[in-house]
Amino acid sequence: MGTLKYAILGLLNKKSMTGYELTKEFETTLFEFWNAKHSQIYPELKALTETGLVEYEIEITGNVLEKKVYSITQSGHDEFIKWLNKRQKIKTMPKDEFRLQLYFSGCIDHKERLSLLNDMLKQHKERLKELGEISKKFEPAPPEDEEKFCNYMVFLGAVAREKAQCQWLEKCISLCKERQ
Repeated sequence: MGTLKYAILGLLNKKSMTGYELTKEFETTLFEFWNAKHSQIYPELKALTETGLVEYEIEITGNVLEKKVYSITQSGHDEFIKWLNKRQKIKTMPKDEFRLQLYFSGCIDHKERLSLLNDMLKQHKERLKELGEISKKFEPAPPEDEEKFCNYMVFLGAVAREKAQCQWLEKCISLCKERQ
């Protein structure tokens, strides 16, 4: 089991959830920095249950619909806290298909390279604009003792990442134009 285990334990440490609710958290709350599909989440839940880090109760919804509501166990909580206190080393850069394209872009026309760069810049600017809208929910910055404060710190990282991407792409575009 990899890091997904700790993401699930962390979410269940906040509150009990169904597999569907966990999937939605990955799609809405964690998507800026961690992703997982339901095809990854359900096997991980099974493994966490088998190792005693998670347990579930079956709830009946309506007349016949059964759903499993997962909760973290004490040993799951202990393992999660142990992981939280572990110091992380810097990871190598994750795979980035655009950077791979850019690396090999000497094989395409200069105009096409500029088009790739401009398209990616447009996407990052749009993302930065979306983050600007989201930032309104953090005004003013939440107090440190609130759960929202940790979300705010991660959010600031997303904004910084998008700004840095825009600056980098603008520099690349400028360099390409200088060499025309």
